[in-house]
Amino acid sequence: MFENIDSILRVQCGLKKDRPVIAGVSGGPDSLCLMHILRSTGYRVIVAHYNHKLRPDSDADANTVEQAASRLNFVSVIESGNVREFAETEKLSIEEAARILRYRFLMAQARRFEAQAVAVGHTADDQVETVLMHFIRGAGLAGLKGMTHRTIIQIFDQEIPVVRPLLDVWREETIVYCAANGLRPRFDPSNDSLDFFRNRLRNLLIPTIESYNPRFREAVWRTATALAGDHEILADVLDDAWKGSIIQQTSDFVSFDASALEKHPLGLQRYLIRRAMESIHPDNLDISFATLERAAGFINDPEKHPRIDLTSGLHMLREGMLIYVAADRTDLPVERWPQIPDESSTIPLKIPGQIPLSGGWRLTCERWNIASLAMEQARSNNDPFQVWLDARGISDALELRVRQDGDRFEPLGMDGHEMKISDFFINVKLPKRARDRWPLLCMGSRVLWVPGYRPAHSVRLTENTRQALYFSLTRS
Repeated sequence: MFENIDSILRVQCGLKKDRPVIAGVSGGPDSLCLMHILRSTGYRVIVAHYNHKLRPDSDADANTVEQAASRLNFVSVIESGNVREFAETEKLSIEEAARILRYRFLMAQARRFEAQAVAVGHTADDQVETVLMHFIRGAGLAGLKGMTHRTIIQIFDQEIPVVRPLLDVWREETIVYCAANGLRPRFDPSNDSLDFFRNRLRNLLIPTIESYNPRFREAVWRTATALAGDHEILADVLDDAWKGSIIQQTSDFVSFDASALEKHPLGLQRYLIRRAMESIHPDNLDISFATLERAAGFINDPEKHPRIDLTSGLHMLREGMLIYVAADRTDLPVERWPQIPDESSTIPLKIPGQIPLSGGWRLTCERWNIASLAMEQARSNNDPFQVWLDARGISDALELRVRQDGDRFEPLGMDGHEMKISDFFINVKLPKRARDRWPLLCMGSRVLWVPGYRPAHSVRLTENTRQALYFSLTRS
């Protein structure tokens, strides 16, 4: 498996020889093999070792790494930390705490030495174990494809990749390689401890399954490799669907066009929601299939709930033709709605005239003396932010204001029957957070027009209209 290593380093790992590579070396056969191969293929290497201080002989591991690096004329950086204390403080398993501290250290060295990547010694055995862990815990294609030769782990660094040149090499081969090249690896006795999930897979489950299929590991490795190719195809489809569905993306929320989202197959909807969730919380977010099923149900049943909770402080919210995936306590944008500025509650209106509102919105008003033209325009109008009203009975004491307690409204089409503005907002499903600053065209206590919805029945255009008032809300 080593005959293609130069191609793997260049193509799959994307490494170049003009910049250094940080090699994470534990002192075991896998990482010593990795370090030696990088040297033999001509890469500039800085050896980095993180001493977890979890075993009495961990200092001996660090000394082994330092000496091995020195024999190959590599610079080495060795640091240590209290993994147990970190695990207790952060309420993590020892395995996860060790991984986090190790990768933080490796990425810090990559930034310090301006390295192009961090190389780690994951092998084909690690790939098999990882895929099985994902399968047992429940995973989709993204989990069952396992690890890749080159990836960005965003919680540690959004630019520096982690590369795995030995992902096609079996652990036994690295042991043979070390023996053939005079490398003396250290063997970690904790790898035999059944206290750790991965070790139980390695030492109990896999040998049991191999009694049924002696080539089980190879079968899992081939399956992961095939699924990785399938995942690349899916990634292209997902990118196209993402571009066609997304409206806005920030660090706290993603908004989708609801109609575009609803058109996608169920499986693609799940992947789009997963991507949205991961973009907001890229740090080890545990997204279960049940969570994604609830999300898909929310997308396809718009009448059921306006909001659902997801996981890890994320929720989905439907507002009109938008669906949000957002972090809790996020201030979602209001710019797409007309809103009275915060510093005002009432704005006098002169005809003709203009009033600037929040978010680039502007109200324009003017008189139309040709009533028949106004009637013709009103009948063909499909813009709810335009209206023509009968000027008869409307004084110059007009104002644009926010709703007030006790406000009532006689919507067009209800034959003069009144209802509370609050009830009207609920009936038309105006998002709750938009209601308090929604502009109302009023004459004293009378609400003449609710922009975006309806005018009052009493000021509608009729055959007796002689003069019309035209109002338009637009956004620049």
